[in-house]
Amino acid sequence: MNIYVGNLSYETTEQELRQTFEAYGTVESTSVIIDKFTGKSRGFGFVVMPDKTQGDAAIAATNEQDVHGRKLKVNEARPRTDRDGGR
Repeated sequence: MNIYVGNLSYETTEQELRQTFEAYGTVESTSVIIDKFTGKSRGFGFVVMPDKTQGDAAIAATNEQDVHGRKLKVNEARPRTDRDGGR
């Protein structure tokens, strides 16, 4: 299950994100999305949990949770849509 985590503090690391979600089950991977021009966090990331039941529990428990002074927005990630680059 791919989980979207929004409204991350710009200081949140992938390790902190992993620790937050490991409380609810097995975490396969985490990623904090970095802006390619500034090298800074874009304020969101993704967590992959192989077990859907654990993923659903993690979403329920972490949505609106305060981390570094910001309330997380957590839900199942939607499939990525292709963008045409504004053409």
